[in-house]
Amino acid sequence: MGRHRVTETFLDFAGGQVRVLWAGRPAADPADPTLLLIHGGGSDNSAISWSGLFSPLAEEWPTVAIDLPGFGGTTGIDPVGGPDALARFLIGVLDRLGLGRVICLGVSMGGDVALNLARIAPDRVGGLVLIAPGGLVPIIRNRRTQFAAWLATRLPDPVLLPLTRIANRFTRQALRAMVRHPERLPEDLVAEFVREARRPGAGIAYGRYNQATVGWNRMRNNLLPVVHLIRTPTLIVHGTDDPLVDPEGSVRAAQLMPCARLVTVEDCGHWVQVERPAEFLEVALPWLRRLRVGRQD
Repeated sequence: MGRHRVTETFLDFAGGQVRVLWAGRPAADPADPTLLLIHGGGSDNSAISWSGLFSPLAEEWPTVAIDLPGFGGTTGIDPVGGPDALARFLIGVLDRLGLGRVICLGVSMGGDVALNLARIAPDRVGGLVLIAPGGLVPIIRNRRTQFAAWLATRLPDPVLLPLTRIANRFTRQALRAMVRHPERLPEDLVAEFVREARRPGAGIAYGRYNQATVGWNRMRNNLLPVVHLIRTPTLIVHGTDDPLVDPEGSVRAAQLMPCARLVTVEDCGHWVQVERPAEFLEVALPWLRRLRVGRQD
């Protein structure tokens, strides 16, 4: 993962073990924030979402990534459901790790979790970098699509889990559908994505997230009505050709949040930080540096 060595540790927590990936030097001052990287849903984990960014981020900041329950190397902890519960889980892990203030980088579902963390514990979050964040749409496309998605989440586990296992056989095809240019994806990342999808129990945690967030006629995790209350300095980055999360939600959030900036990346799909890492860093690194010295322009 670059010249900065990434250290993998496991934290005993909530009856199981949480995988924690560390990079960079510890903060010189305990009051200085650590970058907290939050992965997305589906067949994601910290090593997939953030593998190419650990080294450039760790050049300047202590950096930590945590696998959420049911994802990656975190084991023995039941999936906790929606973004509010996931944010509270992260607060508990941060407390155990002795980390106070963080700057959250969250992608997709992880962006939803990061927004909720800033909403629940604003004193803990010094900044947000959100990539194609979830939680910013009132409805999935239209009422018919919303209702169909809700019906899918209502399937009982004896039906849902075998269907998930079948769907996970087509992981490479699903991955190609997420991005604008699949040929730009590193092969080792694709292989890790496939391994994650085929891991025993894969998909259950994301299913629980969807059960918590998808209502029959609306999205239960829609933060647009309250997002104006989140005053945390925020950078939102969204690919213009994202097939999974409507960029319009990011546009609306940037308009409503008092300290938010939106950057769109042309000819790019859902995973800006993976598909176009250089362009992402060209935007994110200067923004993070200005945040560190107290500028938010």
